Amino acid sequence: MKLMRFGPKGQEKPAILDADGNMRDLSSVVNDISKEQLLPENLASLADVDVNSLPIVEQGVRIGACVGNVGKFICIGLNYADHAAEANMAIPEEPIVFTKWSSAVCGPDDDIVKPRNSIKMDWEVELGIVIGKPAKYVDESEAEKHIAGYCLINDVSERHFQLEISGGQWDKGKGSDTFGPIGPWLATREEIEDVHNLGMKLSVNGKTYQNGNTKTMIFKPAFIVSYLSQFVTLEPGDIISTGTPPGVGMGQSPEVFLNVGDKITLSIDALGEQTQQIVADI
Repeated sequence: MKLMRFGPKGQEKPAILDADGNMRDLSSVVNDISKEQLLPENLASLADVDVNSLPIVEQGVRIGACVGNVGKFICIGLNYADHAAEANMAIPEEPIVFTKWSSAVCGPDDDIVKPRNSIKMDWEVELGIVIGKPAKYVDESEAEKHIAGYCLINDVSERHFQLEISGGQWDKGKGSDTFGPIGPWLATREEIEDVHNLGMKLSVNGKTYQNGNTKTMIFKPAFIVSYLSQFVTLEPGDIISTGTPPGVGMGQSPEVFLNVGDKITLSIDALGEQTQQIVADI
């Protein structure tokens, strides 16, 4: 299944994509795509729904983040060998973990707000893991059972905040408002033939900067879920952003950073496409 949310911010309704790519309104079946609805038994119940009997959502409606009421928003840094190389950083021996704040969450095509004092705003196309079953001290061999599905994420970053005035941690350069576009849809596990071989692309103003593949991930999704569950209980509706391939602005020569008016387009195989415009913080 490919599950979505649509409507004004804060008033999103649940939806499901049909075989022809139409969004169908799920609000007569479930209240939202969030938390308890992502439990395996509740996702399984949606498989019995006659999708074609549901109303088609009109085109042009705003698409919201594909998961509502996101709990923890956890991110993994330097998780692609080729990205670590472009950043001139050593391949980590254990996952680098940081977080985004909940106010970073926004829809896949919402505007991204450039913070005041931002001078090095950057992009990162990433595979997102959506947790569907509570996970605590989970073995890697069992970790996939705790994944509801996957989604596309732009891990928007401010490198000056992240690396130069960081105070030794990355969060302030990663968690600004709108720095976490999620969606357009949550693809449940069976929709993804091979999560370890998904093409990833990102362009700015029509120029392609990132053209990678999840096969160069250092730490794979099942390992990441298992690893994080040793430190914190992962809960339904938590999201994990798993790192980016090479081609970020900081890795260009000379460096390229985002400015007001720039347009970003990004995609991952089977997970759809996002388009955002950078706007000023007024």
